[in-house]
Amino acid sequence: MRIALGQIDMGFEEKEKTMTLCSRLLAEAKEKQVDFVIFPEMTLTGFTLNPETYGEDRKNSPSMAFFREEAKKNHVAICYGLPVYENGVATNHCIILDENGNQLADYAKIHPFSFGAEAKHYTGGNALQLCEVKGVPVAPLICYDLRFPEIFQIVSEQAKVIPVIASWPTARREHWMTLLKARAIENQCFILGVNRSGEGGGLSYIGDSMAVSPTGEVLAHVEGGNGLTIVDIDLSEADAYRNSFPVKADRKPALYHTLWEENIKQK
Repeated sequence: MRIALGQIDMGFEEKEKTMTLCSRLLAEAKEKQVDFVIFPEMTLTGFTLNPETYGEDRKNSPSMAFFREEAKKNHVAICYGLPVYENGVATNHCIILDENGNQLADYAKIHPFSFGAEAKHYTGGNALQLCEVKGVPVAPLICYDLRFPEIFQIVSEQAKVIPVIASWPTARREHWMTLLKARAIENQCFILGVNRSGEGGGLSYIGDSMAVSPTGEVLAHVEGGNGLTIVDIDLSEADAYRNSFPVKADRKPALYHTLWEENIKQK
């Protein structure tokens, strides 16, 4: 599978401007025969804490319509981020479309970033998503989710590719890069971290978008700027590594659950 990490500087709350940028990059992806393009968290707005203004109802979403048309026009699968605002409730979503614009996954971020006030404006989701992109099992996650390894272990039982779309500030860039590699090694799968670049909402973002192999090898890494970073991945690498070094076979999730409950009761 040929994947493009679509690192962009979308500015802040400038949807029309960012649509133009994404359209250009998706046309480039078509030219380069990319199968799957992944964009950062809240792709068109940046990390907005104004969901009442910039969030969209999925039944009538201009952003969703835009990406559907781009997927069909360029015949490329797309992963993008969207703030959703429905019935007075805001949620932070990662959506995956196939090359015909059909929705494959719609994941609501389970862990809003309380340290950055996201939890004051967005409600956390309560479900994981799994889909197939070009026959490859994929499970999307978002930014702060990266600090919670439990959900990665769950989705990687089936998923071999996990996109993590983000708005991860420069101040904690070492955490971002280290955790991407850790999640790949722990779960023996491809981790595709796509972060934004530039400035937005008073924060600085260097990017550091990365593709990491199941063995922890960094296949691609880009610091600042806009553009596509293309990487070809071979799904059989994940299968072969899992078979040769069967870490997951030694996991004891039922015991972990029991130990967790016992520890909570002791407190």
